[in-house]
Amino acid sequence: MTQQAILVLTTGGTIDKNYFDALSEYQIVDSGIPALLQEARVALPVRVVELMRKDSLELTEADRLAVAGAAREAPETHVVVTHGTDTMTETARVLAAEVPGKTICLTGALSPARFAETDAHFNLGMAFATAQIAPPGVYIAMSGEVFDGLKVRKDRAAGKFVAI
Repeated sequence: MTQQAILVLTTGGTIDKNYFDALSEYQIVDSGIPALLQEARVALPVRVVELMRKDSLELTEADRLAVAGAAREAPETHVVVTHGTDTMTETARVLAAEVPGKTICLTGALSPARFAETDAHFNLGMAFATAQIAPPGVYIAMSGEVFDGLKVRKDRAAGKFVAI
């Protein structure tokens, strides 16, 4: 298998949140994805682009088109998008319509990457693996599963994504 560069587009979401006790709230801060990749000793060529710092509930159609534009215009054909889980499937639909011919995998976390007990590291690893080996298309990697990005939904009650 050849080493193809992977583009990581960060949009914010829980994966990049931090808890500020004095404020009693979570806030999205600078992306921790570069540190996670370094800690994981990722040997592939990787380029990280921080597009925005938003909760996915705050993403607009213009934001989703900006993500699609960045993926479409990039020289890399393998793309990982870190994203909030609440509207990840909406962005997947836009990416599928706007970015043909590339392998794109969205991922996020149900608890911040900066927390000791987080799914962020595992989900990011799954997304990297998917971006490398899956055929062109849009995927979502969460909780140890890889889904067709157009045939999945978030089950809030169960706290996971499920195929539809």
